[in-house]
Amino acid sequence: MHTIEIMEDFFFIQRGYLNGNHFVYRSADPLLIDTAYIGDFDATEQSITNLGVDLSRVRQIITTHAHCDHVGGNKIIQDRSGCDIAMHRIGKYFMDIRDDWATWWRYYDQEADFFDCTRPLDDGDLVSIGPHEFQVIYTPGHASDGIVLYSPREKILLSSDTLWENDMPAITVRVEGSRAVFSLLESIEKIEKLDVKVVYPGHGRPFTDVPSAISSAKRRVSRFFENPKRIGNGVLRKIIIYTLMMKRTVQEDAFFAYLMGTPWFEETVDLYFNSAYEKKYHQVMHDFFQRGIVKRRDGSLYTTVKP
Repeated sequence: MHTIEIMEDFFFIQRGYLNGNHFVYRSADPLLIDTAYIGDFDATEQSITNLGVDLSRVRQIITTHAHCDHVGGNKIIQDRSGCDIAMHRIGKYFMDIRDDWATWWRYYDQEADFFDCTRPLDDGDLVSIGPHEFQVIYTPGHASDGIVLYSPREKILLSSDTLWENDMPAITVRVEGSRAVFSLLESIEKIEKLDVKVVYPGHGRPFTDVPSAISSAKRRVSRFFENPKRIGNGVLRKIIIYTLMMKRTVQEDAFFAYLMGTPWFEETVDLYFNSAYEKKYHQVMHDFFQRGIVKRRDGSLYTTVKP
């Protein structure tokens, strides 16, 4: 975990591969952006309180999208503090109707809690983080309620999961819609038009070579169009690792059966790999073992990727 003060009293906290990065504005009325994964909330709380922020005094949380790795602490903090929570109006709708499918939670068998969104956000809205003003930019693709936050004055972009430095998040067309890849490309092109000096992403370290990251992202999307199986491979690889991180360890002889019992695994293999469930599972796991990403211990599996 790594903390950087990016503006006066405004801090970026870098987490791992599972937990989304988050932000803390330290003041008498603290504000947070994203709250990581619920299973690691103790570490989230520690990182925030280390900055001198009392969670019971938080006045607002801004949520970049409703996936579990970004909203895990929302309900806990809201219950303690009574804080407002702002998110895109589509995400607010998911919260209002308690939709655990569109949020990925039930689809991917993830852990999260519903909370009360008190402020819907739209493309072009302005949000104040103390004296710092950010524009809300709607960026669907990875998440249908995804937003990024942009400071024209400081030329800073909080890019959430729309733009990473060297990778791309999972694209779930069965939840986000068949045009999700097209939406993602449009969102990247929106970001490309901005004057940005530094990006603070939803996962990974901050970066300044924004043109290179955008070019890389556009190349990856173009490869999705050329070969949709790349989308399926990305989903299988990322969600299997996320699952191992969330569960810490799983019994090796039960893991395939567990995956077959989830909505996402069977549907992904049906869509991209002609229902070859066992074959595809063993291909992915063999590669993980070869690369040391997944290891065995006393009949259990675990991942070496840091959450």
